[in-house]
Amino acid sequence: MNQEADTKQQGSLDWTVDQADVGIKLPVVTGRNLPAPRPISRPRLGGRRWLRIASALALILLGAAVGAYWWQQHQVQLPPSIVWSNGRIDSDEINIDTKYAGRIAKLFADEGDMVKAGQVLARMDTRDLEASLKKSEAQVRQAQKAVDEAKANIAQQTSILLLAKQEMDRAVYLVQRGWQTKEVLDQRQQAVDGAQAGLKAAEERESAAEHALKAVSHDVELYTVQIADNTLIAPTDGRIQYRLARVGEVLPAGGKIFAMLDISYVYMDIYLPTEGAGKVRFGADSRIVLDAYPQVAIPAKVSFIATQAQFTPKIVETRTEREKLMFRIRVRIDPERLRARGEAVRSGLPGVAYIRTDSAVPWPPTLQGKVAQ
Repeated sequence: MNQEADTKQQGSLDWTVDQADVGIKLPVVTGRNLPAPRPISRPRLGGRRWLRIASALALILLGAAVGAYWWQQHQVQLPPSIVWSNGRIDSDEINIDTKYAGRIAKLFADEGDMVKAGQVLARMDTRDLEASLKKSEAQVRQAQKAVDEAKANIAQQTSILLLAKQEMDRAVYLVQRGWQTKEVLDQRQQAVDGAQAGLKAAEERESAAEHALKAVSHDVELYTVQIADNTLIAPTDGRIQYRLARVGEVLPAGGKIFAMLDISYVYMDIYLPTEGAGKVRFGADSRIVLDAYPQVAIPAKVSFIATQAQFTPKIVETRTEREKLMFRIRVRIDPERLRARGEAVRSGLPGVAYIRTDSAVPWPPTLQGKVAQ
């Protein structure tokens, strides 16, 4: 009984006594009396991830709403008499190309350079033309000597004719008085006729020599013009946009060397629907505001209005606007204003053009207070 009781007691707690202790009895932990293991609970990461994503989306939508509100508040408040559309600043492109086939000898400009009207941009190899010019100049000198010789012959024949006429007059006087024979009179008449024929021949030779002189003189002018045309100059003030050839290259007639922008003709083409385009008049006052300089309004004038409607270009974003028929309007900046700001002219900058259809309506403060001078 006692042994069985001890066994049950050990099965429940298994108490032991250590003599080295101070009489405190400690339970011995065994596998029987351990608590049952509990599953470890981990946080659900999926829910938190979706929460972060939702928060980020909410912040983005809030920022977009604030930005849209700010954009609407800062838009130009336009009266009904002002129409507008977006476009890009552009200017006429001028090709600097060769008139004759030849080899490029020198280049005096490069991409991005500002050039003035009359400035030399390139020079072609003209050694063959210069040799031909020297030959023609020598022929001119030779022809001039022929002309001078012909004139001397005319003077000589004139003198011979004068003498023949004087002898003829004396022979007539003597024959009338019986002091000279008629045979001598006939000889004097033949001398006069011969002198007249010689004078006429000398005059013809002078005319031929003068025509020859003119012909070779025209050759000199032709070679001079060709040499001048092989020196390529800027036709107007502008900026070199592209360099399309190098020194030493042989180009055909019409070969392009440079492409330059004419800074005296800067404009923006916009597209307006029928309702707006019908109110626009030639010379109407307008303003151009570029995206790069939103605080500056550039004065301009309407210089072109299309007579026929057309589809809008692909730069218009929405499908409904692309499907509408629009009229092209060109707004040009005053050339005199551009002369002092040639360095600032750039092609391709996007912006908005505003056109005032009623001159009695003032411009809004946003388009009036900070006008480019």
